[in-house]
Amino acid sequence: MATVEIRDVRKNFGSTAILHGVNVGIEDGEFVVLVGPSGCGKSTLLRMIAGLENISGGEVSIGGRVVNDVAPKDRDIAMVFQNYALYPHMTVRDNMAFSMKLAKAPAEVMDREVMRAARILGLDKLLDRYPRQLSGGQRQRVAMGRAIVRHPQVFLFDEPLSNLDAKLRVQMRAEIKDLHQRLKTTTIYVTHDQIEAMTMADKIVVMHGGNVEQIGAPLELYDRPANLFVAGFIGSPAMNLMPGTVRGGAFHPDGGGAPWPLPTGASAPEGSRATYGVRPEHLRLDGAGVPITVTLVEPTGSETQVTGRSGEAAVVGAFRERVSARVGETIHVMPDPALAHLFHGETGQRLN
Repeated sequence: MATVEIRDVRKNFGSTAILHGVNVGIEDGEFVVLVGPSGCGKSTLLRMIAGLENISGGEVSIGGRVVNDVAPKDRDIAMVFQNYALYPHMTVRDNMAFSMKLAKAPAEVMDREVMRAARILGLDKLLDRYPRQLSGGQRQRVAMGRAIVRHPQVFLFDEPLSNLDAKLRVQMRAEIKDLHQRLKTTTIYVTHDQIEAMTMADKIVVMHGGNVEQIGAPLELYDRPANLFVAGFIGSPAMNLMPGTVRGGAFHPDGGGAPWPLPTGASAPEGSRATYGVRPEHLRLDGAGVPITVTLVEPTGSETQVTGRSGEAAVVGAFRERVSARVGETIHVMPDPALAHLFHGETGQRLN
């Protein structure tokens, strides 16, 4: 196991800047998820840590050693790819042992380590099969087993679940987290799926446009997003974000909607532009609340999601109780001011 330090790391492809000075510190044994939309630079950063992409500026260190000019095979890392990258002509056993064969490990050591990893991953009865005879989830386990046998200082995962169906993704998510809790190996995991990030990470790094927007524990990012991007990206269903104006001690959404109570601790000058944020589950039905014109009702069983309009803004509420409202009707909702958010109208930075 090892710490990983990413200091002012930059990446340029020709004259195009992809990463703009990224700084991330990863503790020994920590599970860190890099999350963000496609094209934000998260996979590029992971490949730079692995040594598969050159670093244009800054430093990457693993276990206290700067590895900018160290070959991938000498970085003591193991990477699990999105497409599994298994050799189709090799059995599960041979795929898992391949890196040890290259290192000329003794046969008894290879057998012992392969069997250990196979038992951990439930592959011990599949060792003589070929990749074509395996399901997607089994292939992903083989790829993980191939990484485990190396006893690396750091595991790197590059969107490993994106080729799996929804049910299997949930299962594999739990298995990877369980694996980390058993092995305690420093892990860096890339995904564009914020649900994966929230459920798996000790720490999340939210990236956007080659920059780090916020770093923190999952619930820290959920409860106190630093800016509009993080607020809109983290959470499902997404946070309600309404542009408008602060006036008369309340927030007035654009388009003439009724005023909303300002979040606790929010400070904004009279007449200033801002964006009001509140999560769907932090709205409650209240006859004295803000009127919302219903445009969609979606019962999911455990809750009912109601979409409506407040002025020009769409508002989604998620209610545990049954809601009998119909499209075109008006309901009244009240946000919890302690759980609502206000963001600067120009910079998008949090104001409370």
